[in-house]
Amino acid sequence: MEKKQLIVCLGAALLVSLPWQAQAQVQVFHSVQSANLPTAETLLKGDWLFEISHRFQLPVSSGAGDLWGLDGGASLRLGLTYAVSDRAMVGVLRSNFEDNLEFNTKFGMYERGYETLPFKLAAMTGVTWNTDPVLVEGAKDNEVQWYAKLLINTLVADRLAIGVVPTYLRNPRIRDSETNNAFVLGLHGQIYVSRSISFLAEWILSGAQKENPYDGGTFGVEFETRGHFFKIVLTNQTKLNPTQFLVGTPFSFHPDEWRLGFNITRILPF
Repeated sequence: MEKKQLIVCLGAALLVSLPWQAQAQVQVFHSVQSANLPTAETLLKGDWLFEISHRFQLPVSSGAGDLWGLDGGASLRLGLTYAVSDRAMVGVLRSNFEDNLEFNTKFGMYERGYETLPFKLAAMTGVTWNTDPVLVEGAKDNEVQWYAKLLINTLVADRLAIGVVPTYLRNPRIRDSETNNAFVLGLHGQIYVSRSISFLAEWILSGAQKENPYDGGTFGVEFETRGHFFKIVLTNQTKLNPTQFLVGTPFSFHPDEWRLGFNITRILPF
């Protein structure tokens, strides 16, 4: 496993050495995040981003008696991100599921302009841990997790944005007494039908995990206003922080298992 980690580190170092294009900033996606997966976009230096996200626990198929899932509990995430420069961001986020706390950073590494197929490349890494202890014998000292992602984005015909997110995840199963590793692939896309409305979808190939045997899928619509992004989604995933949703879900992607969710982000320029 040490060899694999060395390869990941060397690859990241090589990619960081790629030149950042000194030109007008290329935009592929309009926001820094899809429903769950991050994009290669970054904020402008000095800007803040506030996020609040919900995933309801009950499925829409629970019907009118449970207000199509809205009467059940919900996973909640709050986050605040700051742009250190036009190509670097740092953030802190907390999910109420097992009181999961995350610190992350994103770096824009390369972009290619509109004379050919627009392309952006960024890297993101983060560390998380559960402030609510996992009450499983032998797992008390195994609660810290971290991840490293490459964010590969391109734009087709000025309307279809496509993202690929290969991810290395350290210690995905915190309930195990031993530390383990996982490689995950996230795929997402967004069709912009106008400046303010788009449709999005994503799929996370997490592999068969012991407690979460299904891949996470999400689709929905995004409404964009000045400084605001509002996403309404249907998904089989109820978790929100990366080290939680990247490891899969116990729910299949059958319509009976779809849950409602939403993301609201607000850019705060100063």
